[in-house]
Amino acid sequence: MMAATETETAAPAKRLVGEVIDDSVITTKAKAELLRTKELKSLQISVEPRQGEVLLSGFVDNEAAKMKAEEVVSKIEGVKSVKNGLEVRS
Repeated sequence: MMAATETETAAPAKRLVGEVIDDSVITTKAKAELLRTKELKSLQISVEPRQGEVLLSGFVDNEAAKMKAEEVVSKIEGVKSVKNGLEVRS
């Protein structure tokens, strides 16, 4: 019986290089668009993409800002869906 080589037993990479690059492009574009949007304090919004699905987290001043952030990010090329986890600060 032949012993398995290291490459045969190693766990497969969880993410491909292209996926990581695509996610970093989405992050860059999303943050740039959020910065351009006057209604948002984008430094308080975190953007976490994963294979085209984007999680928004952080704080905004009102419900309109929460919806605007989702709208802005959803229009970015490569974004398949947006999970809006932003919290309205009271």
